[in-house]
Amino acid sequence: MLGDYRIQGRRATEIAADVERAVGTGELEPGQALPPLRELAVELGVNPNTVAAAYRLLRDRGVIETAGRKGSRIRPRPVTTPRDRARPPAPPGTRNLSAGNPDPRLLPPLAEALAVAAAAADRAPVLYGHPVADPELIGFAAAGFHADGLPAAAFAVTNGALDAIDRLLAGRLRPGDAVAVEDPGWSSALDLLPAHGLRAVPVALDDQGLRPAALAAALAGGVRALLVTSRAQNPTGAVLTEARAAELRPLLAAHPGVLLVEDDHGHGITEKPFATLACGADRQPVVPHWAVIRSAAKAFGPDLRLAVLTGDQDTVDRLLGRQRLDTGWVSHLLQRTAAELWRTLGARPPGVAEAYRERRDALLVALAEHGIVGHGVSGVNVWVPVPEETAAVVGMLQRGWAVTPGAPFRLESPAGIRITVAQLDPAEAPLVAADLAAVLGGAPARARSI
Repeated sequence: MLGDYRIQGRRATEIAADVERAVGTGELEPGQALPPLRELAVELGVNPNTVAAAYRLLRDRGVIETAGRKGSRIRPRPVTTPRDRARPPAPPGTRNLSAGNPDPRLLPPLAEALAVAAAAADRAPVLYGHPVADPELIGFAAAGFHADGLPAAAFAVTNGALDAIDRLLAGRLRPGDAVAVEDPGWSSALDLLPAHGLRAVPVALDDQGLRPAALAAALAGGVRALLVTSRAQNPTGAVLTEARAAELRPLLAAHPGVLLVEDDHGHGITEKPFATLACGADRQPVVPHWAVIRSAAKAFGPDLRLAVLTGDQDTVDRLLGRQRLDTGWVSHLLQRTAAELWRTLGARPPGVAEAYRERRDALLVALAEHGIVGHGVSGVNVWVPVPEETAAVVGMLQRGWAVTPGAPFRLESPAGIRITVAQLDPAEAPLVAADLAAVLGGAPARARSI
């Protein structure tokens, strides 16, 4: 059942910690079955209730899953084994098209904006009791949200989009609740759910966003929250169109108890228009509890750990309440830096969206010339369905290209690979496409200088 590994511990917390540690080190593999409750109790010399409590802790932590009489087993991807472990490192000498990062050459210089923020801090240091949000930053964000048709609502600043999602889910959901997610979808969000003891319900999507029938099925199944990406969806580049949003909003409106979380992390790097599920043309919320998040990571750099969100008052208040209990607030140096960048460059730095579009289009055209279907209508990634991920990734590595296997992003969707085009010269696109065609066609690798 567990091979040579023997679970240790006398208390429930000790037993749970031992299993979680073994999963994290790889001594226990995802999918392995745990001993029946009473059998492990006898082996450890403890009360069966102690083992039951340990298994309950592990289940709430997202480490194991239970299936009635079939017993308990390590989750396919428990929270202690992040999905990033499925991504092999890029060997020296390869072109890394796997990281998902923006192009550093397209990021704005930070020195002047940081100097402005530092000067403001020198004039008026931020002390305990200071308002948590910078008024100028909120002003810029509010204007952008209003221009994109969102209702007047409450605002908050968090340490990035994932921090916002984390707090939003914690503020309204409980362990065991189901959350509808895009499939394929953002691996970090898929890792986050089991950390809260939440269950991910996959919803298929296409280039225009979630498929209506798939969302309807998830809602009918009783999900308590919906996570959706507005633009530059990771890994597929999908964009929620207004036509698709108009199909989805009535489905969501029929389930007013669902928390809607929209992640518009790509707002600064794509020319595609914003569409929302949160409200229609009348700006009236579709569901009572909702939030739309916009982060600075892709446009201004991942190390500028900052996002601004808007949402209904109760949802935002719950987020701020949790934030007050730990970090308290996001550094005003970061907030003022982001506000200064927003003031001087706008929410979308000039030329960035166009550069990424040129690189995506070059690869998509080159792939199509070899009969390969790719997806990437926005953002910095192209998603390519493949018959078998490992063979595709290894084959591309042999030809000098590091790409990402689709496994970290998938729940039930078919196999694929993600190719990050952020730093791909359009002139290189035919080389990538030709090598991928050779890999998928079974041709042997040949030496190529890149």
